[in-house]
Amino acid sequence: MKGLLLRLSGLDADAENAVRVIGFFDRLITERAGLDVLVRSTAELAGCPVGLRAPGQGLELRADTGNAVTAGPMPVRAMIRSLEGGVEVWAAREGKPAPLDDMLLERFAIAAAVLLDHPSVPLPELGDPALVELVLSESVGTAERSRALHLLGIGATAPLRVLAAKGEVPGRSVLLGDARAVLATDVPETGGRLGVGPLLPAIEAARSWQAARTALLYTSDSEPVAWWERLGGLGLLARIETADIAQLADVRALDRLAAEPDLIATLEALCATGSVRKAAASLHRHHSTMPARLARAESMLGFELDSAAGRFRLQLALMLRRLRDNSA
Repeated sequence: MKGLLLRLSGLDADAENAVRVIGFFDRLITERAGLDVLVRSTAELAGCPVGLRAPGQGLELRADTGNAVTAGPMPVRAMIRSLEGGVEVWAAREGKPAPLDDMLLERFAIAAAVLLDHPSVPLPELGDPALVELVLSESVGTAERSRALHLLGIGATAPLRVLAAKGEVPGRSVLLGDARAVLATDVPETGGRLGVGPLLPAIEAARSWQAARTALLYTSDSEPVAWWERLGGLGLLARIETADIAQLADVRALDRLAAEPDLIATLEALCATGSVRKAAASLHRHHSTMPARLARAESMLGFELDSAAGRFRLQLALMLRRLRDNSA
């Protein structure tokens, strides 16, 4: 179907081809297609970027040929067809308009008017936490997510980050599984563990939520807050199966060391500070107590901790163990 309008126009912009364009939109209306499908299919038909604006519903949808629907502004040079209530549909073709562009915009506008009155996902009442859940869902379209954001008073392109929290955190939130999802622009002070997702346009909140959940896996009592942006390549470790982590010799050695009081905390402090003296200070211990504890850890781990390679190996094992425990 890609670029069909241009091919039809190149043949002859006669009544027969106009009927084919009308039939295309009639099928979308009859099937009660979602607005995402309407915008994406129209872009494929037209062979150029198209969009739909409905400010009263918080919709500013656009799609380029071959790409998914996103939330974005209308290009300055675009052909526009206006509807009641400030609704507009547009197409932005480079060069001269195609002979069937007027027909395309007319039928696009009619289909938009009909489908706007028949949303595929009924939205909950204003203020309902289900709106937050809808914003974070990966199973709904851009249109439904935009409308939910609008009801929450958040612009589709406004910067937003999602937090994954253990416990209560101020802000619009909903409990999803074992973590509370919070829509935020800033990171509030909290006494519990917190995974911080990246700052993205609000329409991409689902991606920030998934990143926040991954960041939450890296938290611990000593490091209760983890930022996705600061994880770097460590974020990929979360894809490893917990059963595989449990079989690693270094992780199993750490499990045995955990039976001894504060030894895991000592190793974490060593990795965090890079210095025996600084690690002792962070634990409120005298540095003279550290050598014996570290020697005990080395004997069970099977490698030395006074080299960069050894400490990297230790930190990796500690991270993997944390991931396993937080994923349980």
